[in-house]
Amino acid sequence: MDKVVLQAADLDGYLSPADNEAIARVEALYARAAADFAVLEQGAATERAAAEARLLALFNELGERLQQVVQGERRIHVYSLETPEFIHGEASRLVAKLRDVRTGNPEFVYYIQRAYEMLFHLAFAGPRRQGRHPIFVRTPVTVPAANYAVHKIPDIDAMTGDGVMCVMLRAALLPSMIVAKEIQEYSTRGTVTPFALFKISRDDSRSESDMAYILDLKRSYFDVDGLRGRDLFFADPMNATGGSLVTVIQYLRGRGVAPRSIRFFNVVSTLKGALRIVRAVPEAEVYTLWMDPALNERAYILPGLGDAGDRINGPDRPDAPRDIIQLIADYGTRVTSLYRDQVRQIERVVLGR
Repeated sequence: MDKVVLQAADLDGYLSPADNEAIARVEALYARAAADFAVLEQGAATERAAAEARLLALFNELGERLQQVVQGERRIHVYSLETPEFIHGEASRLVAKLRDVRTGNPEFVYYIQRAYEMLFHLAFAGPRRQGRHPIFVRTPVTVPAANYAVHKIPDIDAMTGDGVMCVMLRAALLPSMIVAKEIQEYSTRGTVTPFALFKISRDDSRSESDMAYILDLKRSYFDVDGLRGRDLFFADPMNATGGSLVTVIQYLRGRGVAPRSIRFFNVVSTLKGALRIVRAVPEAEVYTLWMDPALNERAYILPGLGDAGDRINGPDRPDAPRDIIQLIADYGTRVTSLYRDQVRQIERVVLGR
């Protein structure tokens, strides 16, 4: 068996009637915005001002509706619901920059890095984490003698020391490297997290209701035995339907893999995608910077931020998609030197197969 396929209908079976009702209400509310989007595109100044006022009220209502649903889900963590209110504006501005069609590749990558640092803090180093450990740092100041500083940082070893970074390729590559780098920086031992690489795609010729998720085992690189009983970390900028993660986990379960924990980090997640994951994978926790309300018929997030893979990595030629090593090479030395230990781990997995 070279490929594993999961159908959208299999995913919908995990949602309860209450889930489907909540999703339908949120999607219907968002659909009301379409008319005002058209006004913002082509309307006169006075019409645009009125449309902006209506949209502000509508998005406030959407936020309240999403919050009501998510607050009852202990394994869905939304940044604005679990952090002090005075820092919510930082997340809002960051996601706004990622959404903006004018944000080019270098700036997009910069904001992705910031987003994952914030998500990492939410999951591992937030105010609820009690333990801290000291680090002793030699500074460049040598007069009158060598100088050192002492800093206390959150102790995350128990949560990350037995982890594996699971990459669902392309858009997930750089975010996964960022999370692994953060683990290394906080670890008392400088732990470099091992990687598992899964080549998963979806059939974009299909609609959201009959989507197929395809795990290509020939182009994936992982050791099944090395995943048993481990903490599995997934980082993908977009969680649209939850299908990719569920496909990987169901395959691993079929191979006898029982993870100790599963954490999924997204910049933007839909309500539907987050609910599908926690229903289909009871041990999974979803951490997202922002919750979006809807999907279009091609399973793209609305309002979303476009194709995150293309915006991070640049588009592939249709006849020559890049492999994992080529993507890393295209990041250039400024990125790869920052994540050099993570790059070495990935190279060992791919080239040592």
